[in-house]
Amino acid sequence: MDRPGVDWSGMVPNPSLDRAARVGRPTRDRELLAWTETERERAAAFTGSDPWRVMRIGAEFVQGFDAMADAGPAVTVFGSARTTEADPDYAAAREVGRLLAEAGFATITGGGPGIMEAANRGAHDAGGLSIGVNIELPFEQGLNRFVTLPLNFRYFMVRKTMFVKYSAGFINFPGGFGTLDELFEALTLIQTGKLGTFPVVLFGTAFWSGLLAWVEGTLLAGGKVSRRDLALVTLTDDPAEAVGIMVDAYRQAQREDLIRPGETTWDPPPRAGGR
Repeated sequence: MDRPGVDWSGMVPNPSLDRAARVGRPTRDRELLAWTETERERAAAFTGSDPWRVMRIGAEFVQGFDAMADAGPAVTVFGSARTTEADPDYAAAREVGRLLAEAGFATITGGGPGIMEAANRGAHDAGGLSIGVNIELPFEQGLNRFVTLPLNFRYFMVRKTMFVKYSAGFINFPGGFGTLDELFEALTLIQTGKLGTFPVVLFGTAFWSGLLAWVEGTLLAGGKVSRRDLALVTLTDDPAEAVGIMVDAYRQAQREDLIRPGETTWDPPPRAGGR
């Protein structure tokens, strides 16, 4: 469409507009802004397709990376959402969050109740960064009130990446399937070399001893894991020891120039020049 008063004499033809005009089609913008009802229905159906999901997954990664980029060194705390405030594990997890904050670490949890709330609470009380990485579930899922940096995701794969990518270690309190899932995923990433220096602490001797005995008596005895694999975890009942292991491992990595201040153990080289 010509616009009166505009001098086009020094311009060359727009090839995309020329092409559209030659075949008698409107511009792409006009197509986008003037849909028919059939086109709207077709577009709505596309939002349930796999290609659309791929883009949405990518958007969630961008959202998470952007939010967590300046979090600094952090430790992820896992444990049961069913742990009550009266449980000694709640008090221990709260102490872990407090000690992490005082040591200059952010605390990352799933953002829910129980152990997650306790660790976030300790970090919050001590003025540290308290991160809650929440997930959309089929049943009600809430964010505890002690989270200062909330993130919410649809996809577990994205959420799990946030737990690991920005963490300098894991502290696993007693929990159920979800806690076991995160524990063994972390151990697998370390065992296969996907992670570098990455301490894993199991908090609660009485709770974890049976599992470790089974790993040693069945997996190790059957040649499914090595003695070196068993050394990847540390068992403790002391919040100060659990946090001390995280701090010492992080400082050791810095001394060995594996990471720089504020970085994690996931991928130092790409991040060394900025994210």
